[in-house]
Amino acid sequence: MIGYVTLGSKDLDRACKFYDALLPLVGGKLLMGMDRIKFYGTAMGQGMLAICSPYDGGPASCGNGTMVAIPGGSRENVDRLYAKAIELGAADEGPPGERMPIFYGAYVRDLDGNKLCFFDMKLG
Repeated sequence: MIGYVTLGSKDLDRACKFYDALLPLVGGKLLMGMDRIKFYGTAMGQGMLAICSPYDGGPASCGNGTMVAIPGGSRENVDRLYAKAIELGAADEGPPGERMPIFYGAYVRDLDGNKLCFFDMKLG
């Protein structure tokens, strides 16, 4: 249902180094890009995360209430994603833990202040 989500960056090279090191933990990699936008995912035709310099040339900013949730695949991998993001300079927004019986999550802000959630959800 989602083609891609775009997050703005003040420093695209720095942001790409962050996501280049973080997203392989969930099978993600740089799939394509141009000078001002890079698309990460597991395969073309699947949902992607795009990092870009804003098209209008204005400053990048993060939205209040905006968050990208990245499935970790397991509680252990949620912990790994969180630890790796913090190691790469992300800010803590909520350490890994069970939020409800079916949902385990961890929250960070990337180097530009964009909020990310790493999660594992088991239904039924």
